[in-house]
Amino acid sequence: MEGFYTIKEAVEKYIDGCQAKAEMSTGRLIGKAILAGAMIGMGAGISSVAAHTVADVGLARLVAGVVFPVGLMMVILMGAELFTGDCLFGMSLFDRKQKIWSFVKLLIFVYIGNFLGAGLIALLFSASGQWDYSSGMLGAYTIKVALGKVNISFIQGIISGILCNVLVCAAVIMAACAKDVTGKLLCSFFVIMMFVVGGFEHCVANMYYITAGLLANLDPKYVALAMDTYGYSAEYLESLNICNFLFTNLLPVTIGNIIGGVFCVGAPVYYLNRAEKTK
Repeated sequence: MEGFYTIKEAVEKYIDGCQAKAEMSTGRLIGKAILAGAMIGMGAGISSVAAHTVADVGLARLVAGVVFPVGLMMVILMGAELFTGDCLFGMSLFDRKQKIWSFVKLLIFVYIGNFLGAGLIALLFSASGQWDYSSGMLGAYTIKVALGKVNISFIQGIISGILCNVLVCAAVIMAACAKDVTGKLLCSFFVIMMFVVGGFEHCVANMYYITAGLLANLDPKYVALAMDTYGYSAEYLESLNICNFLFTNLLPVTIGNIIGGVFCVGAPVYYLNRAEKTK
């Protein structure tokens, strides 16, 4: 078709492209992953700027959902490597084109690079003085977002992570179907907006959000504003710590993202499309 590839063609092209990912040097892979983490961090941080004074939760998520997708748009068009999207590499395993070790290696190095990139953006945003917007309310809001994420249950983190990456990987596949830039941007924008409005958990975005919250929590002014505005107790604020960051949020959310990308999207899309062509 002129304007887009069929889903079968897109799956085939993606699987063929996995060879280049598997052969990429570690340094280049991490570099591309740092770039992706930084882009997602930018989208997350700037979406907080847009939403931090909106009192209605649904409207705040909608406002954030209009801004956040720009991060994935940059990832797609600039050829960066994002952990959640790379879960679709599993299709090449189902097709027996790649080995499991190639997949594991890819995910590990991309995860590390994404963490570095997202964390760097959090550090830069902190140093820029951006969180002083609205007399420091952006800093308080940054703490609020992080607290919400480190106080979910393990099961909630897994399920929310699954739902998130079903949408992210759907956006990646749809963008792969598009032949022009406009199509790729439209596909990624609306589907990613859905996951943001839904409030689902994305491990790379959380690498920014929670790192930013930890940094904002070091500033007494932001802490005082968070306590006054949102009614947080000192004990509740203590739950925003590295242990909860890594084990209460990132661990279950990452597990959920992998399940959502590999088994809830990658497997059915492959077997419903690619597999029937080989009969």
